[in-house]
Amino acid sequence: MLDSKSILEVLRPVQDPELQKSLVELNMIRNVEVNGSKVSFTLVLTTPACPLREFIVEDCQTAVKKLPGVEEVEVEVTAETPQQKSLPDRADVSGVKNIVAISSGKGGVGKSSVAVNVAVALAQTGAKVGLLDADIYGPNAPNMLGLSETQVMVKNGTNGEILEPAFNYGVKLVSMAFLIDPDQPVIWRGPMLNGIIRQFLYQVEWGDLDYLIVDMPPGTGDAQLTLAQAVPMAGAVIVTTPQTVSLLDARRGLKMFQQLGVNVLGIVENMSYFIPPDLPDKSYDLFGSGGGERTAKELNVPLLGCVPLEISLREGGDNGVPITISQPESASAQALTKIAKQIAAKVSLAAFA
Repeated sequence: MLDSKSILEVLRPVQDPELQKSLVELNMIRNVEVNGSKVSFTLVLTTPACPLREFIVEDCQTAVKKLPGVEEVEVEVTAETPQQKSLPDRADVSGVKNIVAISSGKGGVGKSSVAVNVAVALAQTGAKVGLLDADIYGPNAPNMLGLSETQVMVKNGTNGEILEPAFNYGVKLVSMAFLIDPDQPVIWRGPMLNGIIRQFLYQVEWGDLDYLIVDMPPGTGDAQLTLAQAVPMAGAVIVTTPQTVSLLDARRGLKMFQQLGVNVLGIVENMSYFIPPDLPDKSYDLFGSGGGERTAKELNVPLLGCVPLEISLREGGDNGVPITISQPESASAQALTKIAKQIAAKVSLAAFA
């Protein structure tokens, strides 16, 4: 007999490719209905940015169509992003499910460009996303998100002043740049840096977020230590370029997070190759080639993706329109979107580990 029980049974062998567990056992198949020869149900994914969404839907439809009498299978896809596990010695940020650090061993590798575009790409999938600009000495995220002229609101809360984040392209943003003049240098020692990062975590009206992306300053200093010790993190992403000096520093940054007990989600190789705008079929390895892949293999972490260097990518950062918005079909935008989905998949995997 064709009923909800038989539908669930035939779907039981279908697994989530990342979690390697049954969709039925994970309670990802819901609201099963049978109307004559038509079967409909809801597929609840662990992230709106699931990179294997189409494959999972196809596997479900194939399985159900094997039942006698089924002619049509309708799958409604939604998502419930899992909450990262709490830790006894670290305080959760209210409403924030997963905190992901985008970091680098050295400056100038395009870490902020990656962080901004990853945040925007996740928001484009329907996820609720925030971006914390923790690069206190060089806060550039507002300019990259077209928010450099924005005035943020400060409100009185039960535990003191609360900052209301700026918002653009589906991303909520807080940054030191909102609190100082454009030319004002931040000349602070470690304790003050520690204080402002904690304020950005706990005294900001973030609301409900699936992902809080943290754009870290380069290096292995106070900001990284503060974040790792303050909150339970879903993981860290290390951004590097293919050249040797960048890779050497990237290794140090990666090892630092591992020593602090933070899961390293993978490596992003930025500026992998240059694509000239007048010769889009050509590419040039300006900073070497294959360094990110070799380092990922040596350190046994995933290579999340390689982002080419395009003039339009730089222009997007300067003009305040990320390339994932301005030119979504470009090679760099496609690479960054894929990386964002890989990060989301790794975060879901960590939550179920």
